[in-house]
Amino acid sequence: MSALPYRSALIIGTGPGIGAAVARRLKAEGVTLALAARNTDKLADLAAETGAGLFAADATQEAQVAKLFADVEARIGVPEIVVYNVRGRIRGPLTDLVPREVAEVIAASAFGGFLAVQQAARRMIPQGKGAILLTGATASIKGFANSAAYAMGKFALRGLAESAARELGPKGIHVAHIVIDGSVKSAERPEPADKPDGMLAPDAIAQSYIALLRQPRSAWTSEIILRPWVESF
Repeated sequence: MSALPYRSALIIGTGPGIGAAVARRLKAEGVTLALAARNTDKLADLAAETGAGLFAADATQEAQVAKLFADVEARIGVPEIVVYNVRGRIRGPLTDLVPREVAEVIAASAFGGFLAVQQAARRMIPQGKGAILLTGATASIKGFANSAAYAMGKFALRGLAESAARELGPKGIHVAHIVIDGSVKSAERPEPADKPDGMLAPDAIAQSYIALLRQPRSAWTSEIILRPWVESF
């Protein structure tokens, strides 16, 4: 199996599920890690386990994202991998949604993604290499009832990924959008006993992220959809 062509990574929106699983996989590959979240207290154990640096930042705030990248660069060098794993979600009928809350959800998925991609690109382009992975959801390709805000944000993130892949790919930067099409298993959300393999396991998702990072540039994937084998389309 080929080694990863990248040696440093920044995960924005690190939680106990996908973010933590990707961090552990990258650590196993010998990648130096930086983990970012609005509240880093919950990441102390993961940081100790992976040797990662912790950085507090609100991904929707331009100044904080710029400072995050500057601080990470000063600590571990330019991150050669950037994973954007932030999500915001509210549910409710269109007539009842609070516009301010809708704006916050869209900002978490889309505007924050733009800020991260912009800062990453500014650093990766001069080096002629890098990888940017953007975590999507079923809502990236299908808008459900009572979930308009989430769909708007995730549709926009997917559009950003497509545009960035076309713009940055020829500059040596691999941009990929990963659609998580199904529920993700966790300690708080265990898999139903009567539906084995009915939820996505974070470690299995992380394995696909690593597979993307191993791809030779002659055959880069710009989007993958991950779903349990029993999940309906």
